[in-house]
Amino acid sequence: MTVLTGADRLVADPTLVAGRRWGLVTNYTGVTADLRLTSSALVAAGAPLRAIFGPEHGIRGTVQAGFSEDHAEDSETGLPVYDTYLRTGAALDEVLERAEIDVLLVDLQDIGVRFYTYVWTMVDCLRSAGRIGLPVVVLDRPDPLRGVGVEGPVLDPAFASFVGRSPIPQRHGLTMGELAGVVNDADAAESGSPPADLSVVEMTGWDRTMWWSDTGLPWVLPSPNIPTPESALVYAGTGLVEGTNLSEGRGTTRPFELVGAPWVDRRFAPALNRLGLPGVVFRETWFSPTFHKYAGEVVAGVQVHVTDREAFETVRTAVCLIDVAARLYSEDFAWRLPEGAEMLSEPTPFIDLLWGSDALRRTVDAGGDPVGLLPPLARVPAGGTRY
Repeated sequence: MTVLTGADRLVADPTLVAGRRWGLVTNYTGVTADLRLTSSALVAAGAPLRAIFGPEHGIRGTVQAGFSEDHAEDSETGLPVYDTYLRTGAALDEVLERAEIDVLLVDLQDIGVRFYTYVWTMVDCLRSAGRIGLPVVVLDRPDPLRGVGVEGPVLDPAFASFVGRSPIPQRHGLTMGELAGVVNDADAAESGSPPADLSVVEMTGWDRTMWWSDTGLPWVLPSPNIPTPESALVYAGTGLVEGTNLSEGRGTTRPFELVGAPWVDRRFAPALNRLGLPGVVFRETWFSPTFHKYAGEVVAGVQVHVTDREAFETVRTAVCLIDVAARLYSEDFAWRLPEGAEMLSEPTPFIDLLWGSDALRRTVDAGGDPVGLLPPLARVPAGGTRY
């Protein structure tokens, strides 16, 4: 059975959303089941779409992490395009107001991981819309990692950033619509003010136990370095490797499944396999990234082979991988600072932002057991959604 996304439902029936002038936060991941861009399909259906707002990677996805495209107009619909990436507060309020819309739609394909930025683009827009009195409608899509498994630490608000705005787990098990509701309610409870005017065009046919392959929907890579649903599953853990000087495989055809460095040797894979982690085997490998860390160099390391996705614990696996690397290669292993850190007097190590606190870094540095930091695995009841 094919899942019907919120976007497909709205294209079929634009009367599901009121308003005379719509804005749409979207990019190339916002597609219908027949692979038309949601923006183009809505215009063809006669919907009153008047503006498009782009996130990280831009509306066409032509740039790498940390960048957005500079388009003033969408070539397919002729609509104006506004860049939201890294805009918050009054700057984002001004962008939304300048577009002169009366309802803001959101259609982005998230991957169920706290440090993936699409959700925070949505949250920033939701908060901005709340400040200026603009209704928000999320067109819901499946969580590719399913909606039953929750893994990893909950963000400490003291470490909030664009790779984590709110206290949710690393693998959160929420759809975009559900996460919007959770954050909106929490914001209202914290401030004592009414929540923003939020609604969701729900999916039909989606079950929380579904992997992406069960949905019947085509996979559109949600960013240049998440080429497959398997990449997304591994990224939910090995995204943490970005906070180290290990290569996470950017610049290869298997990003986040390949991990290594020029100073890694043949001890790495056997040490990881001796841990007996569930649902995964590590294969010794070599690669040469075409860009990013160690571009053009020969890198030794491992490929993460998931043998049982039901048993695989992605966050635990990544924590063990980082810990083993830090122990085996203590003279070479290091933590990375975020981009632009040289402009700050006391920059926060990037791993702290990804993990959501400094606990992982401090534990590894002290020679402790970082697996002990992980909360027990949580499983959400399989039925229904959490709107």
